[in-house]
Amino acid sequence: MKKFNKTNAMRILETLKIEYDYMTYDTEDGHVDGISVAHKTGQNPEAVFKTLVAVGHSKELFVFCIPVEYELDLKKAAKASSQKNIEMLPLKDLTKNTGYIRGGCSPIGMKKQYKTFIDESALLQDKIIVSAGAVGIQIIIQPDDLVKAVDAQYADLI
Repeated sequence: MKKFNKTNAMRILETLKIEYDYMTYDTEDGHVDGISVAHKTGQNPEAVFKTLVAVGHSKELFVFCIPVEYELDLKKAAKASSQKNIEMLPLKDLTKNTGYIRGGCSPIGMKKQYKTFIDESALLQDKIIVSAGAVGIQIIIQPDDLVKAVDAQYADLI
């Protein structure tokens, strides 16, 4: 395993006394999408979750965590977030709103605490894997602990 500094997401979990584990993966090939991460780490893609940020008709931002093999259903996301409609936040706006970059966006430790929704399929997993807030590092956490850490709700999102 390569050496790295703890991420803000890890420090937040430790402050909250929430147990987690982590794993690293090689990023030299540039493949940092969720499916590539699942394959590189030998994990079931059903347990590896990507973090997506969307904007509602109210201009409010929302965070959605879904398994990497799936697409966010925007109608279901709008319903979960009580929005008339919702669309993905443009990639150019990701860092300025979250503090994170594509491939390293964690639901934990964004610049602001946005309303967060985790796909209900997480309940079928003992542990899920999300970005630790840096490309190349993943957090392994119990779904209910992630809900606690980011004050999230489960929802049907895919």
